Amino acid sequence: MMLKIVDLQVGNIGSVIKAVKHLGVDYELITLPEQLDGATKIILPGVGSFTTASEKLFNSGFVEALNQQILTLKVPVLGICVGMQLLANNGVEGGGAKGLGYIDATVERINSFDGDLIIPHMGWNDVNTKELALFNGIENNSCFYFVHSYAMKITNLQGLDIAFTDYGEDVVAYVRKDNIHGAQFHPEKSQSVGLQFLRNFIESC
Repeated sequence: MMLKIVDLQVGNIGSVIKAVKHLGVDYELITLPEQLDGATKIILPGVGSFTTASEKLFNSGFVEALNQQILTLKVPVLGICVGMQLLANNGVEGGGAKGLGYIDATVERINSFDGDLIIPHMGWNDVNTKELALFNGIENNSCFYFVHSYAMKITNLQGLDIAFTDYGEDVVAYVRKDNIHGAQFHPEKSQSVGLQFLRNFIESC
């Protein structure tokens, strides 16, 4: 098995690497598209602006390489935070930018309900996991750590596994379509439940 972690240089991914090391998993941190060859698992992390991350993604040459690995070879991928958002069709942050289009969704600003909720959504929130495979060994409604102002809006739920968190309304915390997984929360910062989530992705997909 070879886990490859894509470094788009959008935010500090040191915590993801630390978590993977803690699990004792061999991995390769990659910065060039050709380094994706041979991957058996891919993690796509990201922090910060969707638009900045999209520009990095499309200017790096990674899109074709990711399409080959994920869509053609069916290598499992886990997008984390902005990495998850990049799996969508597009995002509105910063004037709008396109994503990979793996999930039929738009990334939009979280509703503050006229200022009743603090944006960004930051801190621990429970996730309704509904016995999804990547949450094996994790009690339903366990808490995960979130830091985000934007989230996926999905209109057609057909063919998707989805877990929500409640932040004034149902907010997509996790989505899966076939071999494509996204976590809006930060598993690498979610202590034991987050480590179990990452272990499940690495070992069971």
